[in-house]
Amino acid sequence: MNKSLTKSSSQSGFSLLELVIGMSITLVIITIASTLLASSFAIRGRENQRSAAIADAQRALNTMSREIANAGYGLSTNGIVAGDSGLTQIRVRSDLDLSGATTLSLEDLKYVLVNDANGSFIVRMDLQPTQTTGLIANRIDGLKIRYYDKRVTYTIGDCKTGVANCDITNVRNSAGTAQAEVTPDLAKYIVLILNVTLPAVGASGSPGYQPPSATQLVSTVTLRNANLQTY
Repeated sequence: MNKSLTKSSSQSGFSLLELVIGMSITLVIITIASTLLASSFAIRGRENQRSAAIADAQRALNTMSREIANAGYGLSTNGIVAGDSGLTQIRVRSDLDLSGATTLSLEDLKYVLVNDANGSFIVRMDLQPTQTTGLIANRIDGLKIRYYDKRVTYTIGDCKTGVANCDITNVRNSAGTAQAEVTPDLAKYIVLILNVTLPAVGASGSPGYQPPSATQLVSTVTLRNANLQTY
């Protein structure tokens, strides 16, 4: 008799139970890995969104600061059109060619916060010689413009407690006393306050959840004619 035919094999396969357990463990690992991957993508996407929004706001703030600082060039006033300026808009003039008039392009500019069904954004209007309008920031949730006749220090508000608090507080002059705002035509210093908010993503406690965030950007602008004692 051929003993090789009667010798029992020393190797055996997995039982059905072992296969089920192994597959279950594999599925659990895959599920956990997928959740972590989705969460990381959500976090990265949110950070990219936040970075883009802040960059957009910073560009707008830089443009506004530069052009508002030039207000009053060639003029005997501070260059602000008081009747067309306020908390969420400002109009400035400058006589760039020293012609005695402000009728050329870039000599009469207006910035305004617009709110509509599509959201909030800042519009720049070049009013001369014919009005042209351009969008300089479309990720802005708030704009506040403050007018002072003295250089001030301040505390930046906490946007996380509400959009209404995206502002400056504890405004003080160089003497350390509280400083009140003045009308736009008397201003020598302008404080621009922009805020960007992002809503929460997902439900709290769920994978990839991102809480709401709020960022505030502030710039103090010194007008060209700030050193003049009278306008």
